[in-house]
Amino acid sequence: MRFEIIDNNDNLILKDTHTNTQAQIYTFGALLNRFEIEKDGKPVNVIDGYHSVDHARESVTELHKSAKLTPFVCRLNAGRFSYGGKDFSIKKFNIGPSAIHGLVFDADFTVSATHIDDHKATVSLHYDYKTAEHGFPFAFSVNVAYKLEPGNKLTVRTTITNHSKEPMPLSDGWHPYFKLGETINTAEVKFNAKEVAEFSSELLPTGNFFPYNTFNEFKTLGATELDNSFTLNDHDGPALVMRDQDAGVQLEIIPDKSYPILQIYTPPHRKSIAIENLSSVPDAFNNKIGLIDAKPEEKHIFTTSYKLSLV
Repeated sequence: MRFEIIDNNDNLILKDTHTNTQAQIYTFGALLNRFEIEKDGKPVNVIDGYHSVDHARESVTELHKSAKLTPFVCRLNAGRFSYGGKDFSIKKFNIGPSAIHGLVFDADFTVSATHIDDHKATVSLHYDYKTAEHGFPFAFSVNVAYKLEPGNKLTVRTTITNHSKEPMPLSDGWHPYFKLGETINTAEVKFNAKEVAEFSSELLPTGNFFPYNTFNEFKTLGATELDNSFTLNDHDGPALVMRDQDAGVQLEIIPDKSYPILQIYTPPHRKSIAIENLSSVPDAFNNKIGLIDAKPEEKHIFTTSYKLSLV
């Protein structure tokens, strides 16, 4: 059989035995820790992940590498919001005054299903969020399904179900850091941006959007600094393509319409770049831009794909 799954209890490896392309997923956080393509007989990993599951447990709150962002994404102003005529205060993790990166990035998921055949390898992971934890009084479940296919393509589908008796606010996203070479400065990048969201000094959207086309064609990233949310022109092709000629590897990020926002962050160390698919802009619980009102027992599905190739 072409595809296989290696189960290491706290992590699983999806592998294409024809090409040796593989993805490592931690049950902790449902994190994507590695995504590898073979070049000249050696694996090239494009994910800036963790040394081990223990390392992830110790440092995910600080680093948020590959974090699952839900039920809110990025920053939530002062950790507070109003919904359904009530006021709420989130108490999970803050950077400055803002709560950040949702409530499940350090959750222990359980494997709910696996499947292999000659066309794919899949694993599904599940987590139930209990009512009133961390000041968010809505019960919901998160199912994350990874699928590795021919062509070095990894698809990640998240299903959020509201198990509360009332509607709940919802945004969803991912926070992977990608690396192709020794530094992101040598990477060539293009992304399908239409507009950039204006941010305040606290990195919160003001509600204004401005045209943006700086990277609509390939351009070397160089010393460019980004910490921005971009709307996309369409979903007819990759939202972003990044390649490094020296490393000989190219990454395509292909979200569907459930992820209309592309968030990009270049950290000071310049060794990797966060490229985040989001269903809304940050602070959507307050600004309502892209916010989903999830009805009781309603399912919302969010899908993105990562594709690797040699260049």
